[in-house]
Amino acid sequence: MRLARVQRGGGRAQQSATVANPVPGAGPDLLPHFLVEPEDVYIVKNKPVLLVCKALPATQIFFKCNGEWVRQVDHVIERSTDGGSGLPAMEVRINVSRQQVEKVFGLEEYWCQCVAWSSSGTTKSQKAYIRIAYLRKNFEQEPLAKEVSLEQGIVLPCRPPEGIPPAEVEWLRNEDPVDPSLDPNVYITREHSLVVRQARLADTANYTCVAKNIVARRRSASAAVIVYVNGGWSTWTEWSVCSISCGRGWQKRSRSCTNPAPLNGGAFCEGQNVQKTACATLCPVDGNWSPWSKWSACGLDCTHWRRRECSDPAPRNGGEDCQGVDLDTRNCTSDLCVHTASGPEDVALYVGLIAVAVCLVLLLLVLILVYCRKKEGLDSDVADSSILTSGFQPVSIKPSKTDNPHLLTIQPDLSTTTYQSSLCPRQDGTSPKFQLTNGHLLSPLGSGRHTLHHSSPTSEAEEFVSRLSTQNYFRSLPRGTSNMAYGTFNFLGGRLMLPNTGISLLIPPDAIPRGKIYEIYLTLHKPEDVRLPLAGCQTLLSPIVSCGPPGVLLTRPVILAMDHCGEPSLDSWSLRLKKQSCEGTWEDVLHLGEESPSHLYYCQLEAGACYVFTEQLGRFALVGEALSVTAAKRLKLLLFAPLACTSLEYNIRVYCLQDTHDALKEVVQLEKQLGGQLIQEPRVLHFKDSYHNLRLSIHDVASSLWKSKLLVSYQEIPFYHIWNGTQQYLHCTFTLERVHPSTSDLACKVWVWQVEGEGQSFNINFNITKDTRFSELLALESEGGVPALVGPSAFKIPFLIRQKIISSLDPPCSRGADWQTLAQKLHLDSHLSFFASKPSPTAMILNLWEARHFPNGNLSQLAAAVAGLGQPDAGLFTVSEAEC
Repeated sequence: MRLARVQRGGGRAQQSATVANPVPGAGPDLLPHFLVEPEDVYIVKNKPVLLVCKALPATQIFFKCNGEWVRQVDHVIERSTDGGSGLPAMEVRINVSRQQVEKVFGLEEYWCQCVAWSSSGTTKSQKAYIRIAYLRKNFEQEPLAKEVSLEQGIVLPCRPPEGIPPAEVEWLRNEDPVDPSLDPNVYITREHSLVVRQARLADTANYTCVAKNIVARRRSASAAVIVYVNGGWSTWTEWSVCSISCGRGWQKRSRSCTNPAPLNGGAFCEGQNVQKTACATLCPVDGNWSPWSKWSACGLDCTHWRRRECSDPAPRNGGEDCQGVDLDTRNCTSDLCVHTASGPEDVALYVGLIAVAVCLVLLLLVLILVYCRKKEGLDSDVADSSILTSGFQPVSIKPSKTDNPHLLTIQPDLSTTTYQSSLCPRQDGTSPKFQLTNGHLLSPLGSGRHTLHHSSPTSEAEEFVSRLSTQNYFRSLPRGTSNMAYGTFNFLGGRLMLPNTGISLLIPPDAIPRGKIYEIYLTLHKPEDVRLPLAGCQTLLSPIVSCGPPGVLLTRPVILAMDHCGEPSLDSWSLRLKKQSCEGTWEDVLHLGEESPSHLYYCQLEAGACYVFTEQLGRFALVGEALSVTAAKRLKLLLFAPLACTSLEYNIRVYCLQDTHDALKEVVQLEKQLGGQLIQEPRVLHFKDSYHNLRLSIHDVASSLWKSKLLVSYQEIPFYHIWNGTQQYLHCTFTLERVHPSTSDLACKVWVWQVEGEGQSFNINFNITKDTRFSELLALESEGGVPALVGPSAFKIPFLIRQKIISSLDPPCSRGADWQTLAQKLHLDSHLSFFASKPSPTAMILNLWEARHFPNGNLSQLAAAVAGLGQPDAGLFTVSEAEC
């Protein structure tokens, strides 16, 4: 009767089961709870699946599948009693066949659920879904054969067959599994594509995509990947010996296509493997004696002599010397052997020797005089009062006492106004003084006389470059002068700048030893001219910059400033400073975040620039490797179009550059040559290390006025072209065609986005013949006018004030008025250990301030920071006229 009620109606069955067979000793509030519930299963081929339920306390358990009760005869029931509680337990099993599931296949998913009864009521289990497992035979996309060059990226796509459950994908290389955990050069994307970051010769193989689930295992067609190597020439051998030992002949040299040798179908070297040139070997000439001279007068020892020379002809080109003696001595006859006074020949000899001695003495005196005057000229540059005082604003207060012993007095130039200067502790005195916080102490240098050397004219610059290029290390320096600055410096220091690039070199005072004069250069390299090897996922974040000559002796670190395009977070990046040795190899000289205070190199990293302290000049670059998916490079997006359109076609060029000043300068100069203009305000895009490409598309073009000639929905720039950072001028061109020649208004949208990443949208709406409102946004500035500044004019802080700040803040102070407090006020306290490792920490802080704030630094803020240190002597940072 109970089963019939279950089949006729779930509600009545439940009611009947609730009141029937009460459990002895069970509490009236015990509802069944499930010890085992049915779980999701797959039917493989025609094998039925087993579903199990177990509940406590339970008097009845029935399965309900897709809303219908399962027949009682299909249940396998096992009753028991729980040993701990004495409550009745019940376990029920049913089998579900493929035919049952196929009846509802395509309409809804087949599910089953348990319902358990006790004397207190009913409880339902979770639903278990039963699905028919399958795996289709054909892949939706199979990998294709490829031929790639060495170190090029490889992407093999694979989209497995449709299946339930979804197929798992693995790759085989020559039938061996590919494990990315064992090979960091290999990566499998979420779309199951196999990515080889940099192709190696060992990657030449047959690749197979394998898809499998619980039903079957499918293999794609194998894709043959061939990694080829283009041949490269070895260095030339030395020239052979001339074919003729005497006269005109030939000599040759050779090279081989073995550096590297072409492999796997790579291209053979282009050019000749043998060079010939004419040679002329001079024939040897043997020496021959000239005629004997006349006999000399008879000497006191009754001898006379005569001489001859091997000069008729002299031996040359390897010829033999003359045989015999060049001096012949004989006894005089008895008539000539008379001891008399010296003859006329002896007198002439003595007079000549005396004249030569006098000339040598006079020449030595002249050389000493010239050296002393040159030394005085160099010292006068340092002691020139106009240099030390021209950086201070004139004041009209005259000192009441000029003999104050605590003031450093330098005789002023009578043609100039008297100035006040310097910063150091002083005793109480009557000399008029003013506080540092007035803002005039640290004003820029005035128009007084300076000893300066600016960049030479173009001819001199070209001569300087050609002189450098004759040395082996400088063969790769750019031959032009637009990306190069140079100057001659001494201990006073100076600054080199490459305008509009963000690149500069600060040479602090006393960085060059006193008495030394160096000719120093600063140059920017194009990435394609300098081969910078990047390992793994490394990317170039900064320009490649050289400063030199390398090997010069520096007693203080210089500061090299350059832009970078990475988001500065040491949690997301592993940043390294690379330096090229004289042999041409690149070395990691600094790992940012792991610096040692005593290291030769140190780096202050900021949002868009880095400042490198170095005591060794050379070629540098900042390289980064992403540590997480949050690591991103800043790309500058620029839209250019022709300034004048003379045809029906109109091109919009979209540039994707590293967000550095030097990259922007190169594109602006290139577009000026092409006659282009900026048509939208530049945007910044954060490009992440996700292996996804950059896509560009154009939309909403008025079809009645313009027609797009783009045959696809979007253009794409490969991920690796952007990420390695060594390719310039990356851009895409959208070509539009005017329907009528009179059309001049253009309205459209340009989208730039990284797949599964950030994007930017440009709304273009302008007149192509008249609108130039964005042209002034990229006007290149002069950045101070000259690329080289020497001496005090290169610094914002006047020389005497700098010296007083250093002498006052270097000694430790119990009240905190020292260099450490200054570093905290300037937000440089993270570098205290580096500053403390130097002989003058205050000088390092001021040097970094100079590098960061030239030429637009606010001296008033620095003056306020220095004056607010709380020195006990209120007159510590004051100056007077006598100190000028």
